Order: sequence, then structure tokens, then C-alpha cells
Amino acid sequence: MQSLVIPATGLVYRTLLGTGGIGSGTFFAVNGNHTFGREESRSGRFLDRNDYCKLHIVAHYVRTLLGPPFTAAPIGKVGDDAAGRQLLAEMREAGLDLRHVVAETEEQTLTCICVVYPDGSGGNLTVDDSACARVTPEFVRKAAPALAAARNAAIALAVPEVPLPARAELLRLGTAHGAFRVASFTSEELADGANHLLLRNVDLLALNADEAAAVADLATTRDTVDTVAAAVARLRALAPCADLSVTAGRQGSWTWDGRDLHHLPAHEVDAIGTAGAGDAHLSGILAGLAAGLCLHEAHALGSLTAAAAVTSPHTINKAVDRTYLARLAETLKAPLPARVRALLETRA
Repeated sequence: MQSLVIPATGLVYRTLLGTGGIGSGTFFAVNGNHTFGREESRSGRFLDRNDYCKLHIVAHYVRTLLGPPFTAAPIGKVGDDAAGRQLLAEMREAGLDLRHVVAETEEQTLTCICVVYPDGSGGNLTVDDSACARVTPEFVRKAAPALAAARNAAIALAVPEVPLPARAELLRLGTAHGAFRVASFTSEELADGANHLLLRNVDLLALNADEAAAVADLATTRDTVDTVAAAVARLRALAPCADLSVTAGRQGSWTWDGRDLHHLPAHEVDAIGTAGAGDAHLSGILAGLAAGLCLHEAHALGSLTAAAAVTSPHTINKAVDRTYLARLAETLKAPLPARVRALLETRA
């Protein structure tokens, strides 16, 4: 395959520095679509799938879609164990800059169990005492010189699965050094109004439908369109300058750029595994923004990246690059903005 390289002069952002989960997991398919009960025992089976955590997924796809000279540098910790060593090898193979990733002795690598229902939906059970739990604000501050060196050409990404104070510190550093600040939060974190203050240090907030309901202070997700509209209204009050991305599986996705709310339907593909689709969606958006697309154009790239991601059983589809996405768009006859098509076809 011919390498597709974007010149450094064509990038708005040349570096991603992010903190969040780095770990692996196991997929367990349960029998029956009804939600797991508190005292229920249910049969199922383990699936032959590789699971990865949020920071790894996003950093992988952004680096793969942009290639050199873009740098994707995770900030985090793994255990000095077999799982940790395997993850480091895979991230290194993908071209990630690992100078801010540490293998901790006497700590276990973050592990989760992904529960999958027959209809393809599911959720995660994640350990909270792994090496990722040892990521502190002090540890994150060690990456400050890299942010300073990047000046205004950095993306500061703060995603779950490391403690909230560490993520808040990265957003603070991003603010101090003029980075484009991107964050996501769990529904539980967003239900705590005290955490809404962090949104003032966010330029792009990436949520799923349940998290959008939490930020809007809704008891349930109700109608998804209403939920997204309520989340936009709430975000305008909490952080007037922040943009928003919301994913909702088969219902598609939305972006809000401070003026317009934009919806894209989900691409119709043969989905094998939907875990990690939201992270792939965010990856496509960030790659598009780094390459100079506006948010709604980048949204189209995010939607296409998510579609490509779910055609793999693993939460990282390692076949995905810009050539892969261009071919998928052609197969789907997907109507892409002209600048997205040009990006997918960019050659050295």
C-alpha cells in the first residue's frame, strides 16, 4: 500500500498529548437481551476479541489516519506484566510516542470485562485499582514541556479510566499552553454538578447519548434528539465556547459548533463489534480537525471511522487508514464533503 503523507505545513495540530485508560479486556457474550439484574446468574461465553481502552484507541486511530509527521503521545501507566508489555509493543508498532508511558512494578495493567448482549449492545466492568489509577496530576505535569514545545499546535485529550484530578490537570496545562482541549467523562462523573466546572477548560466535549443525558441533568435519555438538544442548551450555559460531539449508535451522531447542530445517520455496514465505536468516532473528528477541517466536516470523517471500526471484532481495527476509509466510502457510496475526500486521497 502506498504511504499517504500529510505535509507538516498542512496540519493545524501536529501533536496529541492525552491521558486516559491504557489496558485490555475480555468480551463475554451473555444469553438474552434483557439488562443484567442485580442478583441474576446468566449463561454466556467468552469471545475471541481484543479489547483496548479509550486513550489507546483514540491515539492509535489519530496517529494512523494522519501518519508522520503527526505525533500521538499517551500519558499513562501500565503494569509491568504480560498484558502491559503486549500493549506497549502494539502501541510502539502503531507509531505512538511512548516517552510518557511508564510500566509500574507491583501494579496490574488495567483490565475490563465487556458484556455483550445478543442485539450488539453492551457495557464494561473495569477494575479501579490498576496502574491507571496511579496516574496523578504530578505525573501528568511531567509532560508539560512537550505541550509547551508544541505551542498552539497541540491537542490535549483527557478521557476516562484514569482519576479525574489527573485529567483535570492535563486540561489545565492545555489551557496554559494554548492547546485544543478535548475531553469526555462518564455518566457518573457528569451527574456530579461539581465536575461541570471542568467544562470551562474544554474546547470539544465528546459524549454518548447516556452521557449527554447526564450533562443535561435528565433522568433518562428519553428521545435522543431531545436529549442532544438539552445537552447543547446545558453546555451553552456551562461552557459557551465549547463544541459538542454526541454518538448514539444506530441513530447516528451529532456535532454542535456553537452555531449549528449537525446530524449524520450511521453508515449501514455489517457490524461485528460495536465496542470502541464512539472512541473511533472521536478519533476521526480529531484527525480531521488536525488536518484543518471544520467540525462538521471532521464529523463526517468521524462517522466513517466509526463505521470502519465496527466491521472488526476488536476495539481497534488495525486495517484502518485513510486508504481503507476511502475504499469504504466508495463501497458505501457515502456522500462526503469535498475536503474530507481530498484528505483521504492526500499523497506525499
